[in-house]
Amino acid sequence: MTTQIIRVGHSPDPDDAFMFHALANDKIPVGDFQFVHELQDIETLNRRALRGELEVTAVSIHAYSYLLDKYALLPTGCSMGDKYGPMVVARKPLAIADLPGLKIAVPGTLTTAFLTLKLLYESIGKKDQIEFEVVPFDEIISAVASGRFDAGLIIHEGQLTFQNQGLHLVVDLGVWWQERTGLPLPLGGNVVRKDLGASTMTEISRLIKESIRYALDHREEALQHALKYARDMDVKLADKFVGMYVNDWTLDYGDRGRAAVRKLLDEGHRAGIIPAPVAVEFVA
Repeated sequence: MTTQIIRVGHSPDPDDAFMFHALANDKIPVGDFQFVHELQDIETLNRRALRGELEVTAVSIHAYSYLLDKYALLPTGCSMGDKYGPMVVARKPLAIADLPGLKIAVPGTLTTAFLTLKLLYESIGKKDQIEFEVVPFDEIISAVASGRFDAGLIIHEGQLTFQNQGLHLVVDLGVWWQERTGLPLPLGGNVVRKDLGASTMTEISRLIKESIRYALDHREEALQHALKYARDMDVKLADKFVGMYVNDWTLDYGDRGRAAVRKLLDEGHRAGIIPAPVAVEFVA
């Protein structure tokens, strides 16, 4: 039987490492598949997905709106901000109304963080007044602390460590979104390329769900693997971060999670940020 290579793109972060531990370290049987993991930052993966390079990849939910011709969303692997999410931080205390006119470091224009920031500006009538520069996500905190930028849009573990650099929270976009919509903020998900065919897509979906379930059932073991990717975090902080983004939402979006994806992308289209309506497609 021929082995089918499935390239899987995901971020070099403890939550993704935790999620894919079982697949990366041969903890579950994968049949005739061989999973090859490619670790890159989320904006790079978003851009690669636009070109359809990987069979399976993590992407921002914002980026998914541009991938409908190539990829379908897997029902597993979601990173959901449930009353928390990307944050805008600054060197001095600021209010949301202070942000227009300030230069902000952002982790990428296809990230869900950037989409949500634009929706925030739209809500105060300043949609076209974002002054920003794209900076690698793991350099944003130091770039703000050093004075290169007035504020920064932070994702990943920076949400738990920004105070260490003396920075101040301006707004937690996950909190802002939930107060506005009553829904969690769907940040990222896994997608699978449609040209693999329905049966292969379904089997990949099953295996990724098994990998996530294995990690949740063998938490200490999976966490030890994830610690290799935990920048500036001890075990306790890494465990907290993993718990934020690998949980029941990650096993399956559920009806509420699916509604959250549709609401976010509908709002992006309504605001003129996403050019076309998005017909969200999940693998069965």
